[in-house]
Amino acid sequence: MGFPDKFIWGASSAAYPIEGAYRDEGKGLSIWDMFAHKPGSTWSGHNGDVAADHYHLYKEDVMMMKEMGLKAYRFSISWSRVIPQGRGNLNPAGVAFYDKLVDQLLEAGVDPVVTLFHWDLPNELYKKTGFVSTDAPRWFAEYVSQMVLKLGDRVRIWITINDPQRFVVFGHQLGSMAPGERLPFQQALIVAHELLQAHGRAVQAIRAGSKVDCKVGAAVMGIVYVPESDLPQDVEAARQVMFRIQERSLWNNVWWLEPMTTGRYPMDGARLFESMMPVVRPSELEAIYQPLDFLGLNIYTASRVRIGEDNRPQLIQNSLNTPVTAAGWAVMPSALYWGAKFFYEQYKLPIVITENGIACTDWPVHDGKVHDAQRIDFLAKHLAQLERAIQAGVDVRGYFHWSFIDGVEWSDGTKYRYGLIYNNFETQKRLWKDSAYWYRDLIAANGAGLSAYG
Repeated sequence: MGFPDKFIWGASSAAYPIEGAYRDEGKGLSIWDMFAHKPGSTWSGHNGDVAADHYHLYKEDVMMMKEMGLKAYRFSISWSRVIPQGRGNLNPAGVAFYDKLVDQLLEAGVDPVVTLFHWDLPNELYKKTGFVSTDAPRWFAEYVSQMVLKLGDRVRIWITINDPQRFVVFGHQLGSMAPGERLPFQQALIVAHELLQAHGRAVQAIRAGSKVDCKVGAAVMGIVYVPESDLPQDVEAARQVMFRIQERSLWNNVWWLEPMTTGRYPMDGARLFESMMPVVRPSELEAIYQPLDFLGLNIYTASRVRIGEDNRPQLIQNSLNTPVTAAGWAVMPSALYWGAKFFYEQYKLPIVITENGIACTDWPVHDGKVHDAQRIDFLAKHLAQLERAIQAGVDVRGYFHWSFIDGVEWSDGTKYRYGLIYNNFETQKRLWKDSAYWYRDLIAANGAGLSAYG
């Protein structure tokens, strides 16, 4: 069976990690611009002021995408680049950049996949309390409407928000990502609720403004648990853990996906959070609950589960031989099989893997090339498991590797490299890694040959 004929082979990026040009041609500041300039906020003080300078080198980057055979490229729009104050007047130069990028991609035969919010809230809106404000969904919908007006005659795939769990938990509770807040749980729940409303209002704006038949989805962090064995009781244990809330935490799947797909908050979470919940009006839940065409999943790792002697799910500690990435995340290829399968069965939406990749510390060696064998192994084994999910009947529409090119990885700066393309951040010289050639050949074969990697 293999991969479907129209399977979307892609790669992802986001504005802040690669664009640079953080004050060029009228761009406003985002919360990431502000956060990264605070001493001690990022690894070695790295920031995205220049990053991979994609803003100026996008034509070269798109040419490499074409040569790689990518079917689609997922990127995000910097809200503060196109609307410096977050609301009001558009920045013509910022809009023109995305306009030209979309045209360049289409000319190269690469479909643009646009993420509207990948964590970089305009700082001017943050100063107005950001997503703690009940006005935030309206601000976001206004921005989205403008982008659809400008690009909606050509863009056919839209993603409203990216990884809300990380934005809220790491950005607003733990303070380790922008905007660096340490809010009490009660306020974090407000941020989550306003962000979910922003998602729903964005879906409405896209459908109202698109001039072409388009697909709309959201991308969430797929927090995956895999069964220790194929025994039905272990499988059910993993499924239970994935779709329940047992502690006062927003690091889960269902607090985000249940409102999006059913118009209700999950009962177990609502009971746990009851004393801290904001007032939730039926009209707000209706706004969140909008028909989606696909579910985007960012999956990097997983935890193992089995049924315990007390007949309850039990987390299993990884063995000493479990491989880990440079970032310390367990390498768990079956995350793509079980993740795609469980989410598809739970929400009945086509699945797109919007992010999957590995943190490495690769560099050009004596022959001037980047031999990233670990990335190739990671890709092959994960994609073999995704093929397994497709063969099991899961409707998987596409796969986007994170990332296309090395970027400034948020708080981690350039400590880790995720790209298929190596970037020298001092000279901005691009270099194909071995994995880029491997991925090119895999795309040309539409995924054939992965069975060897099991």
